[in-house]
Amino acid sequence: MQAIGEPLKMKQQVIATATIYFKRFYIRNSLSSVDPLLMAPTCLFLASKVDEFGVQSNNRFIEVCRNVVKTKFGYAFQQEFQYRMPNIFECEFYLLEMMDCCLIVFHPYRPLVQFCQELGTSLDKKDQHQQDLILQTAWKTINDTLRTDICLLYPPYLVALACMQVACIILGKDFKQWFAELSVDIDKCVEVVKLILNLYDMWKTFDEKKEIPALLAKIPKPKSSPR
Repeated sequence: MQAIGEPLKMKQQVIATATIYFKRFYIRNSLSSVDPLLMAPTCLFLASKVDEFGVQSNNRFIEVCRNVVKTKFGYAFQQEFQYRMPNIFECEFYLLEMMDCCLIVFHPYRPLVQFCQELGTSLDKKDQHQQDLILQTAWKTINDTLRTDICLLYPPYLVALACMQVACIILGKDFKQWFAELSVDIDKCVEVVKLILNLYDMWKTFDEKKEIPALLAKIPKPKSSPR
């Protein structure tokens, strides 16, 4: 979804919303119920409307999906992207029904900005640039957590704090005292930090072009094909 959203210049919040829709759907439904290759752009299409990103050109949307599958994921998908807008419209109804039209999603980005602003007030003027560095690094870390189930298991404010802690580790900054003074469950925060660090450790040895085709081969295929 990130690969489709970026060429369409979608905001990161739209991509994050779509990712959570995708995860919520397949928590309740089998991968054989709807082809994930159809559900992914459907989630993006719906999220762009919910987050008021703007009207997407149908032709442009399908063209980007086709190009992404062919150029970026050709090693994983042998066939071309075969779906068209009528398929996405139909799939959108299934998605809305499954989520009972509960479409509002709260993300860690806003609490992250607020926490970084609070951190900035405790810094000396000469250290103010550290606030921006932590914000940028933690923002990227939040994007990385979308590849895990963290966004489904923990509240947004806790994910934001955990990503700030990871950012401090990456940047070699020590703000333990500031974190200790917060009225949050530090143990839960550390839990999230460990999950993020485990993700980064896994990526060090993960060969996407080798692993992804093998994983896709194990996914049950949907019974019906697009008309």
